[in-house]
Amino acid sequence: MVFLFRSGTFREKIRLIFKATRQHARNLATFATIYKTMMLLQRRLNPTNSGKEGRYDTFVAGLVGGYAVFGRGIQSSVNQQIVIYVFARVVLALAKLSVAYIPSRADSGLPSGIQARLRNSAWPVFASLSWAYVMYLFRWHPDMIQPSMRSSMKYM
Repeated sequence: MVFLFRSGTFREKIRLIFKATRQHARNLATFATIYKTMMLLQRRLNPTNSGKEGRYDTFVAGLVGGYAVFGRGIQSSVNQQIVIYVFARVVLALAKLSVAYIPSRADSGLPSGIQARLRNSAWPVFASLSWAYVMYLFRWHPDMIQPSMRSSMKYM
């Protein structure tokens, strides 16, 4: 993307790519370190079941790590892309989860054809709504879209 949508010399573009790659790797490594440390601390400090992982330990560790690495300080484009990527994966997983436990038997009250369509609709709904929202925002509120994405969309 840097080569397509950024101006500058070849050397400047390569330097930007290396800088972004280094920041990306450093941030993910820092997050992993904080996450693993929090998991270890929670397991050791668990008052009811010492040495065992609690039901919400992963959530708390992710919350602390996410805030420490991505939630405070400068919102760099690298951090924004990582968080947006994670958010998109979470939304898609939640859409799949929302239909994962629909009973497949007749006593569910839903015809089997509708059950199958609900189970298979998570990705198409997610994809089409994502594009619908971004095109609407680009048309009516372009200043709200991340600058690099806005720049890319001008070529569409």
